[in-house]
Amino acid sequence: MRTLYYIGLDIHKKVIAYCIKAIDGRLVGEGKVAATRRALDEWLRNIPVPWIGAMEATLFTGWVYDYLSPHAVSLKVAHPHMLKAITAAKKKNDRADAEKIADLLRVNLLPECHILPADIRELRRILRYRHHVVRTGVIMQNKISGLLMEVGAEYNKKRLKGKKYFNTILETIAEIPASVKELLKLSRAGFEMFHAI
Repeated sequence: MRTLYYIGLDIHKKVIAYCIKAIDGRLVGEGKVAATRRALDEWLRNIPVPWIGAMEATLFTGWVYDYLSPHAVSLKVAHPHMLKAITAAKKKNDRADAEKIADLLRVNLLPECHILPADIRELRRILRYRHHVVRTGVIMQNKISGLLMEVGAEYNKKRLKGKKYFNTILETIAEIPASVKELLKLSRAGFEMFHAI
């Protein structure tokens, strides 16, 4: 029967620290690899197989998980808060974190969390971005109202979304200073862009 290796991965934006251990805790290898697909391809060619891996859930975990999964017997994701509670230590660095993850994986104490399938993560990404766009559009709309209130201009809030009504306000209300008119135009352009999106 082939030996199974345990790999802890500490993932960051530009680099991934790794620690490879045997079941008995013997250190087989450790180091860092650039957080790119090309560098991971090279790394995969040089690590012992078969292997099981684990990484902490971060912003960067998703793509690394998807990329490495086909090459591992199993790939797990650790819950970040529970992991911190278990591995709290004064000495903290990428290499030590990777080793702790490898050890927790090896002794079956990794505080695992569920990672959503790639298609669900993609949908969630789109929905979060949509929420951001809608929220930004509302902020721009509120900014228009705020600027008009700031200079004491009278307006109908319900009609303010309409382009024709907005242009009428700019042309007919004398108490709007030129600088505020420019800010209103800028806010309106932002609102229209986000509304269109």
